[in-house]
Amino acid sequence: MDKTLNNIGLCNRAGKTLTGTDIVVEGLRNNKVLLVFLATDTAKNTSKKILDKATFYGVEVIQKYTSALLSQALGKTNCHVVGIIDRGFAKLLKE
Repeated sequence: MDKTLNNIGLCNRAGKTLTGTDIVVEGLRNNKVLLVFLATDTAKNTSKKILDKATFYGVEVIQKYTSALLSQALGKTNCHVVGIIDRGFAKLLKE
């Protein structure tokens, strides 16, 4: 597993992530989400919804990993959308 995925897991254990489409969209609306990871194998409708909201609120979206890799990093199953809600972690994960 690469360093970014390890850091996503660390961020999750610190309680600084939001997972799930509706929860991340709500976080974007409330200006809590600073960075979004969107799985490359996410359904078209879900991808469009997240990308449109993130663009509207000026939040960067990283589409680099499959849902299997994101899920493994978080220790969950079937994760397609992860929102990062901590400035320090967001900065670390963008690098």
